[in-house]
Amino acid sequence: MQRRDILWSGVTLVALLLGGSAIYAAQVDNAPAGNATVNIDNFSFTPAGITIATGTKITWNNRDDIPHTITDAADQRAFKSAPLDTGDTFAFMFSKAGTYHYFCSLHPHMQGTVVVK
Repeated sequence: MQRRDILWSGVTLVALLLGGSAIYAAQVDNAPAGNATVNIDNFSFTPAGITIATGTKITWNNRDDIPHTITDAADQRAFKSAPLDTGDTFAFMFSKAGTYHYFCSLHPHMQGTVVVK
């Protein structure tokens, strides 16, 4: 192989690697935030505190044997579920960064926190 061919191969390889990295970075930046689950059992939210990325949808799953709700503590119009029977779910997508405290309006001692970054 001639020196010029080796140099050209090296330049081509670097360009491919850098180009591939830029494409990968763009895909990561545009990827959906995903989903998370909070379980309700024994009069508690598990996990009681969760940190998620903006755009993540949380689904609360009632595994307890009595109804519960999910209600935003600061603004009940922001998100509030109907009473969830055993096996019922409620989902909400968090589109803005911030800290959200919530509770069960039927059992106010049940509290949780969502931190959206």
